[in-house]
Amino acid sequence: METTSLLSFPSSKPPSSQILTRIHFRLANPFSLSFPTTHKICISHRPITIKSAISRTKKEETVETVKTQLENCYLLAAIKYTGFTVKQFQDLRRSLPASSKLIVAKNTLVYKAIEGTPWEALQPCMTGMNAWLFVHTEEIPEALKPYRDFQKAKKLENDFTGAVFEGKFYGPGEFKQLETMPSRAEIYAKILGALQGPALGLVGTLQAPARDVVMVLKAYVQKLEEESGGQ
Repeated sequence: METTSLLSFPSSKPPSSQILTRIHFRLANPFSLSFPTTHKICISHRPITIKSAISRTKKEETVETVKTQLENCYLLAAIKYTGFTVKQFQDLRRSLPASSKLIVAKNTLVYKAIEGTPWEALQPCMTGMNAWLFVHTEEIPEALKPYRDFQKAKKLENDFTGAVFEGKFYGPGEFKQLETMPSRAEIYAKILGALQGPALGLVGTLQAPARDVVMVLKAYVQKLEEESGGQ
């Protein structure tokens, strides 16, 4: 055909690239040379769409993980994450008791999980990179101590950037209050002693935080039930 003469090459042996070009144009319509380029663009969009779907799914899973950890949670604290090595973070996780859970999540995802709840008071921590410590025990000082010990042993500058306990936000300078709280046993002993002592002691006890008073009254009721059951 005449088309073949249009694609002829010099009498010398053509380079391999010219051979490929010749074959290509025989198979393709010479008047629609843009088709291969259009085809490549269509293929390049597929992995981007899949990647976006996976990313969205992971974000949703992270939000659900945070919400799950907030169940029966007594304290949620943020720890500065920048500067941690992978090994240090793994060692830290292993050093924590079963009642604590440490996860890394973006501030935006954590805030999405706590928005509209008492934990929303943690908003001042939503800057930088944070690791999030979920404490599932009333013994707050004991829950915070493992991190303090790890921080001291590894000489880490990473510190708490804030925490929420009973709906109140505690900044870095207020953590001493959390770390020196009396244990549940100490609170029980203190209020039980006041209930059995002079009225003045009871008045002083009742001026303590509501949480402490409630815990002690529960202990006192339990003590009375045990005594009456033993008679």
